[in-house]
Amino acid sequence: MSFKPANSIQDLQYFGEFGGVNPSISDSSTYTFLSAKTMFDTFEGNADGCYLYSRHSSPSNLYLGAALAAMEHTETANVTASGMGAITSVMLQLCNAGDHIISSRTIYGGTYAFFKNFIPKFNIETSFVDITKLDVVEAAITKNTKVIYCESVSNPLLEVADIKNLAKIAKKHGLKLVVDNTFSPLSISPAILGADVVIHSLTKFINGSSDTVGGVVCGSQEFINALRNVNDGACMLLGATMDSLRASSILKNLRTLHIRMQQHSKNGMFLAEKFEAEGLKTVYPGLKSHPSHQLFKNMMNTEYGFGGMLTIDVGSLNKANALMELMQHKNLGYLAVSLGFYKTLFSAPGTSTSSEIPEEEQKQMGLSDGLIRFSIGLDADIERTYGVMRKCMLEIGVLKA
Repeated sequence: MSFKPANSIQDLQYFGEFGGVNPSISDSSTYTFLSAKTMFDTFEGNADGCYLYSRHSSPSNLYLGAALAAMEHTETANVTASGMGAITSVMLQLCNAGDHIISSRTIYGGTYAFFKNFIPKFNIETSFVDITKLDVVEAAITKNTKVIYCESVSNPLLEVADIKNLAKIAKKHGLKLVVDNTFSPLSISPAILGADVVIHSLTKFINGSSDTVGGVVCGSQEFINALRNVNDGACMLLGATMDSLRASSILKNLRTLHIRMQQHSKNGMFLAEKFEAEGLKTVYPGLKSHPSHQLFKNMMNTEYGFGGMLTIDVGSLNKANALMELMQHKNLGYLAVSLGFYKTLFSAPGTSTSSEIPEEEQKQMGLSDGLIRFSIGLDADIERTYGVMRKCMLEIGVLKA
């Protein structure tokens, strides 16, 4: 693709209040008005450029939102206190009692729990389908369906959604396509491919330093205005507001995202090829053995690679746990959930980030006990990393000498 998201980021230029190269942080929860009428107009949504209350918006949050909208090629964006704050606000804005959602069956465990266990109390039902089978997706549509929801690259099985064709199905039936792009920032641009709303957990790759929780909703000006509406906006009323100090911190880290994603992808590709050559059951979109390898290639912004997420299956939970503990002991990374850190992170999703999904459903979707999810770090000497990993695998018995 010719579109290069990093170019949109690097073209952003904000001046601080005193001419600083970083925008000044708006360290205020509320804002003053020079006239009572302007306050009234702002509450009514008729005073552009005026700030009301930081739960609605703040200069720092708007700076970050504008940068993320540029990255995702949408009209605007609204930042939230967490990725789940973004997801829950979007779905409750788009759906009313009696409505129906079609969701990928392999999604982040927190999102699954929200769809499966929480919103049914509002009489909103969800059908979980194999998102890679377009005929199954279309067959699941009912007269009450409002949203198709998926992840560009699914957590944790790394299934790849055909966003362009899902968008065609959504438009054909008058639905909204909502895509969580947390695993593939810059590599995939869902809005360019037809998604209506793009969500990220900023906690992960975009922030990149595992010190901040945040989320974002990227979409049309009309939809973001609806989310912020003081009378019925889900972001405004549910209160999942990002703190201005955190917004400022994430904006600074965002500037290096393109460089970091290139290194995450380079290292991910190197390790995936080595693991597969050793005979390990390896899943990585950059491998030709991945069932959606060509689809990813067709969608991707080539210069950012196939991402930093991969999985291997070592056969049992005991082996998985032993290997992860040994790798942590050998300073190869951390036995920890989340992703996008400078060090490699590894976890067994079935007993951690996907533990909300019942065991029987994990089996149906192919999530095995021995699966290890890797978020590959920014190692400068990835060959040395692989050499130590291989020794760990030999010691645990994952590989045979």
